[in-house]
Amino acid sequence: MKSRKLIALIADDDEFFRMALASILTSKLKFAEVVQAASLDEAVEKLSARSDISLALFDLAMPGIESPANLRAVRDCFKTLRVAVVSGSKSRRDVLTALEAGVHGYVPKGLGVTELAHALQLIVDGVIYVPPSIATLPSTAEERPAPPRDAVSPPKSALATLTPRQRGVLALLVEGKSNKAIARDLDLGEGTVKVHMAALFRSLGVSTRTAAAVAGGRLLQPEP
Repeated sequence: MKSRKLIALIADDDEFFRMALASILTSKLKFAEVVQAASLDEAVEKLSARSDISLALFDLAMPGIESPANLRAVRDCFKTLRVAVVSGSKSRRDVLTALEAGVHGYVPKGLGVTELAHALQLIVDGVIYVPPSIATLPSTAEERPAPPRDAVSPPKSALATLTPRQRGVLALLVEGKSNKAIARDLDLGEGTVKVHMAALFRSLGVSTRTAAAVAGGRLLQPEP
């Protein structure tokens, strides 16, 4: 039986690191193709445009990953996709927050080439990779997760966690437009709008379009 061609997506705003990681994926893990993106919005659009990507790697410092809701939305909308974080952060909170968002692994950028390739191979093989160093990472009061937001009246700071595309989607949602109309107005695929909508629901702490529109209307109101 012919083996399936492996295709990965690397979402990182560091072009040099993307190229280095792509080299590891193709030479060590035998990936046939590596798609690259420099922001979450670009990554979502590329994931929505094709169904043959099997592994997606995200850097927490990349534009758009301000909220774990975005990682969870990717997981929710691409059920068969293996999603992992490859990050320079050694924060215990970042590791646990990413894992709680449902990613299939957290790989530190500081690993050597051999260790990095091994960690990624485990993720491809279906293992949830957790860095062994997490056992020795400090757990400080400053790293405790923030308390849940009020879902009815999200603070204005919630707007800062949205990507530019998500803000555009939210503004049109507040106007009462459908996903199809939003996709047409923003020149996006409906699948891409669906992912952004899922992220918005999680960021705003709501579960319906009506509640999202109400919360969004409050967020987008100019300061008095």
